[in-house]
Amino acid sequence: MPVLSPNLLSNHRELRLAHLALGFISMGYVWQEGQQSPAQILPKALALPYWLVSDRLGLPAILTYADSVLCNWKLRDPTGDMEIGNLDLIFSFPGGESCRGFFIVSLLVEMAASSGITGALEVMHAMNISDLSSLQRGLVKVTQSLKKMKETFKLMHNHVDPTAFHGTLRIFVSGWRDNPMLPRGLLYEGVSNEPILLSGGSAAQSSALQCFDALLCIQHEDETGAFLTRMREYMPPAHRRLIETLSVCPSLRDFILSHPSSDLCQAFNSCISALVDLRNYHLKTVAKYVILPGSQAMGCPLRGVGTALNTTGTGGSSFMVFLKSTRNATQKALIQERPSASRETEI
Repeated sequence: MPVLSPNLLSNHRELRLAHLALGFISMGYVWQEGQQSPAQILPKALALPYWLVSDRLGLPAILTYADSVLCNWKLRDPTGDMEIGNLDLIFSFPGGESCRGFFIVSLLVEMAASSGITGALEVMHAMNISDLSSLQRGLVKVTQSLKKMKETFKLMHNHVDPTAFHGTLRIFVSGWRDNPMLPRGLLYEGVSNEPILLSGGSAAQSSALQCFDALLCIQHEDETGAFLTRMREYMPPAHRRLIETLSVCPSLRDFILSHPSSDLCQAFNSCISALVDLRNYHLKTVAKYVILPGSQAMGCPLRGVGTALNTTGTGGSSFMVFLKSTRNATQKALIQERPSASRETEI
């Protein structure tokens, strides 16, 4: 292939589409032979334009969650609604309907989060002006959004087959950091003389979930927190800035603790409980799509695909430890109800 110049790409949409296209081609190139012989070098014809496009976007030169989920869709009927029967992928990996289902359901989960992000901003504004009723309404909006995300997530079971996901699709979204199949990383020809370590796309790169964590003051443990912070590097810069802004805002939890309102406390705890439920559901889904197929050594049409990822996530984390850690940290953010005055006297 000739080395194409990205200089004629003139706007954000063109750059994002180029990043998406180069990401799918690169993943297909690296993993086409399965885990037994992944490519060690990304040819210059891919590596150089990919690196230049990535630099202009402020994204790493690897297929991210923001690529494969947030900007990899089109409407079958342009006049129709954004629902699963009317959505298709722009680019796809092996896996057929399961590939489409995995990315499209993930997109719909992110769409369900959008009203919650609006609610989060309303909560922060209400806190700044001490408008308790508006703050409570914003928290209710966040809770409803989190519940909708979980309900939408259930579509995965109707559209994604565990055998196809684990045995065929999953390797194609794997990266080359903390990955035993590419322990030294990937050499980007024409870009660097040394291999580069980059994580594959995963739900840890979801901007929405990290926004909710920042809003609700979820304190993740050291290793988990460091991993999540590093995953922000794989998000669009504007998303990253929003999370960082929410992270340095005054603590919502402390604000609620300083106001003796049981309704406000209950609204906050409802948000936390909904996020715990979502993370519990994610754990169960991972068990179905990764743990169980891995233990049964389900077959696949590609040579040796997937078994090296039985305990490691596509982003490079030990995923069950990571998912349980995020769930447990979320539970710890619950505000304990204050004992009544009579109970305090009795104690």
